[in-house]
Amino acid sequence: MARRRSRKSEAEEHVNHERWLVSYSDMLTVLLGLFIVLYAMSQVDQAKYEALRASLSAGFGNESILVGETGVLDETDDVSAGEVDGTSDVFSPVEPIDDLVVPDPQEALRAAAAAEVDRLEGVRQAITDRLSAAGLGSAVQMRITERGLVIGLVADDVFFAPASAELTVTARAVLDTIAPVLVAIDDEVAIEGHANVLPVSGRYATNWELSADRATQVLRRFVEGGGLPAGRVLAVGFGDARPIASGSDPGSLAMNRRVDVVVLSSAPEQVRALVPSALGE
Repeated sequence: MARRRSRKSEAEEHVNHERWLVSYSDMLTVLLGLFIVLYAMSQVDQAKYEALRASLSAGFGNESILVGETGVLDETDDVSAGEVDGTSDVFSPVEPIDDLVVPDPQEALRAAAAAEVDRLEGVRQAITDRLSAAGLGSAVQMRITERGLVIGLVADDVFFAPASAELTVTARAVLDTIAPVLVAIDDEVAIEGHANVLPVSGRYATNWELSADRATQVLRRFVEGGGLPAGRVLAVGFGDARPIASGSDPGSLAMNRRVDVVVLSSAPEQVRALVPSALGE
């Protein structure tokens, strides 16, 4: 007779039908906490309120914190009045300001031109002082134009002999004296050679070559002897096309035999155009 195996009957898992009570209790606890907080907020402890206000005022450096009538939005403000029924003028159009001053662009340009003239006058005065100290005060003629400061090396045969581009002893002394002033500023420098109407012969085919060589000799003296940066200087020859004196008398011929050293103004073109008016011309 076969033995019958005994099989343990497994108990079924108990289903907890009261699990909703846990969530319900949690909700009641949260509601209770909310009501306690609301109640506490409705009961203002004046002493604690004053202590809080004093602490905040000390921290923010403003004694008007938590004081309704003298706070950031005081009683004169439209927002603090709390009028949201459409009668408030918080968002009303801003009234035009009658005394609003609109800057005049032309006036700003005139002021910039006057400032540029003052700066160039300072450069001219520095050159004048150095030449006077060296006993060469009358060796150059300077003028301010819309281009900048023009330093004219004109003095009979002081700088160049007729049909020659060789610098005289006086010319080298003058250039060496004004070179430190040119080095100290940031402006570009144009060296412009000129010649008179007398025809040349020998070394130079025309006055164009003669005037260009004169400008080049001045440039080399500034760069090689005076330390003027080569990137800030240029040389050009105008021949006899731009005379400053008309006529063929000895005085006019000597004045046109010259080199102009031009400190080119770096101001905008609109400002430079107003330089003559700033000079009273």
